[in-house]
Amino acid sequence: MSSGKKQTPLTGLYMWFIIVAGATTSAFAFTNASLAKVDLYLPLLIAATVVLGSRVAIRIPRINTNVTVDDTFIFLALLLYGSGAGAVVGMIGGIAAGLRISKRPRTVLFAGASLACALSITALGLRLAFGSEIADEIFKQGWSTAVVAVCFMGLLQYVTHTSLVATANALKDNQSIWHMWNQNFLWISLTYFSGAAAAAVIVLGLRTAGFSALLIAIPIIAIVYLSYDRYLREVKTSARQAELAERERAESERDRAEQAERHVRELNNYIAEQERISRALEETKDHFRHAAFHDSLTGLPNRALFSELLTAEIESARLNRERLFGVLFIDLDRFKNINDSLGHSYGDLLLVAFAERLERLLRPVDTLARFGGDEFAILLSGITGPQDAVRVATRILDDLTLPFNLEKSSAFTSASIGIALSSTGYDRPEDILRDADTAMYRAKENGKGRYELFDKDMHAKAVSRLRLERDLREAVDKDQFCVHYQPIVNLGNGKISGFEALVRWNHPVDGLIQPYKFIPVAEETGLIVQIGQWVLEEACRTVKQWQQTSAANRDLSLSVNLSARQVAQPDLLEQVKAALINSGFEPRCLKLEITETVVMENAEAAINMFKRLRALGVQLSIDDFGTGYSSLSYLHRFPLNHLKIDRAFISRMTETNDNAEIVKTIVSLAHNLGMEVIAEGVETVDQWQKLRALGCQYAQGYLFSRPVPSDKVMELLAADAMYLESSLGDKNTAERMVVSSYQM
Repeated sequence: MSSGKKQTPLTGLYMWFIIVAGATTSAFAFTNASLAKVDLYLPLLIAATVVLGSRVAIRIPRINTNVTVDDTFIFLALLLYGSGAGAVVGMIGGIAAGLRISKRPRTVLFAGASLACALSITALGLRLAFGSEIADEIFKQGWSTAVVAVCFMGLLQYVTHTSLVATANALKDNQSIWHMWNQNFLWISLTYFSGAAAAAVIVLGLRTAGFSALLIAIPIIAIVYLSYDRYLREVKTSARQAELAERERAESERDRAEQAERHVRELNNYIAEQERISRALEETKDHFRHAAFHDSLTGLPNRALFSELLTAEIESARLNRERLFGVLFIDLDRFKNINDSLGHSYGDLLLVAFAERLERLLRPVDTLARFGGDEFAILLSGITGPQDAVRVATRILDDLTLPFNLEKSSAFTSASIGIALSSTGYDRPEDILRDADTAMYRAKENGKGRYELFDKDMHAKAVSRLRLERDLREAVDKDQFCVHYQPIVNLGNGKISGFEALVRWNHPVDGLIQPYKFIPVAEETGLIVQIGQWVLEEACRTVKQWQQTSAANRDLSLSVNLSARQVAQPDLLEQVKAALINSGFEPRCLKLEITETVVMENAEAAINMFKRLRALGVQLSIDDFGTGYSSLSYLHRFPLNHLKIDRAFISRMTETNDNAEIVKTIVSLAHNLGMEVIAEGVETVDQWQKLRALGCQYAQGYLFSRPVPSDKVMELLAADAMYLESSLGDKNTAERMVVSSYQM
């Protein structure tokens, strides 16, 4: 019986009562039993009951009890040896069975006592009904009496034993005895009748075949009980499967009914709302079309609508050869800087104001569209020639000289405009847009704030540019780059203090390509990041090898340019660290050069990045100083070590004193800020002498050496610039030395 539930006190009292009654009944029956028929086979019968009887069992569902084969052995003991022996065997068999299902002493003792009590009552019933409890006496009364006696024995044992157990479980679960018995014990009556019949058959076998029949019968009894147990399991399994199938069918039917009902409700709702939906669609159809073909910020036509109108214009021009039209592609200059510095909301205000200003400048027949970002397009319909398109572009550029008043503040901007005319001949809108876009980029390359008219030569250049971009991507994949090195000379002693690394492209067909031809394309495509990282790693590794050749070269410095794209990379610091670690190059010998324009485009971000780079121990230089628009109030905030004067100031130093004064001012400013000065583009001895007199510490240029391949550097280091120092008084000698440096 289960011990998992809380039992009432009455349950315990009842079980102990049965235990005492069983023990008393067994003792009394055994004491008064006739021992005349007890022989050596009784211990064997007891052993079979303990070993086999309690192990071959059929579990009763829902309660923790079993029906075992020991009923057969108990009936045998009763029929062969009388109620005394039967009670003892019943007590022992019940205890053995109880040990299988519980370790609690009360439960185990109750199992044995309930069997002993039931068997004593069964023996009493046999004696009252047939006048004997011994098999020989019963079978002597004839077959009909024997059959009735066996059935009576099985019935009485079944009713008595199951009633005792059912009562205990009913008290424990607080149920009625009848409900407990009917629910859990009614179906096992067959096992008791089978046990009684089996015992009777064995007794008949003993009368004819002797005790060997018992040995044969024991495994047969086990097989019968196991077969019956399997049958019951299969019946329960089939019943459970049938129950599950019925439940699934009912649930499926319920789900289908609910789904059908839901569909009906949805259909009714749909039908009820159909007229309202139709009306709403009619009312909003025009708004959907407007949203699909117009820009949400400015309300202008978008690229899709502009392309449709342009397609219609191309078709009209095809039918009427005299009809001309033009497309202007407009891009605001430095709009990204406005967004980054003032915020996107401010940039949106500027775009709306710019669109309104453009609309006022156009004719009613013209179409203005916004393609996204800061890109706009204008379709000039029915023009007479290129001069009309140029006149509109000029009017736009002139108007942009006036400020935009945005939320109590003013903003200035310019635009680059590309013009493409239908006279070139177009069949598709994307082709004329492509050419107008190409012309716009040419305007940006030529200085921004201007227009360019697309022509065949520009088309050829665009094709060439596409080829250059394709070849450049291939060059990155195939490592077609090399580094040339231009020496930087200490003007104080004339010796080489370091080198600037300058990238070159070894094109497999066009030969050595100078950086000014491919660096802009690399910047626009983003390939400059990979190229710049390769140059940094290659140069650090190479100069480290030169430093190790002699003690005189140990402090050679290396200057490497960083592009705008590289400075914007979030992992720039990690890239520099990797180059230094992989090459073993000392950070103090590395000078990273950033142009003035790149620095001032996002000054605050540049300051933060420079501080992190300086923390690595590297030195920083601002390149091309004087050509940008840097603010002196910002310059002192940058943690810079060097300032490079642009070659444009150096080349004009000897023309007027004004240029020399500018250079003098720059040198003085750098010294006041604790920076050293490097002059670029030094080509004459006079320039060198003036720079030295102004206090400029370093210089580089063709006077000393052109950029040379790495295998020529050792020759420069061997010759060194000290020869130039010794020839200051002899200009011709110095120039001859410059010529010889070209030939290295």
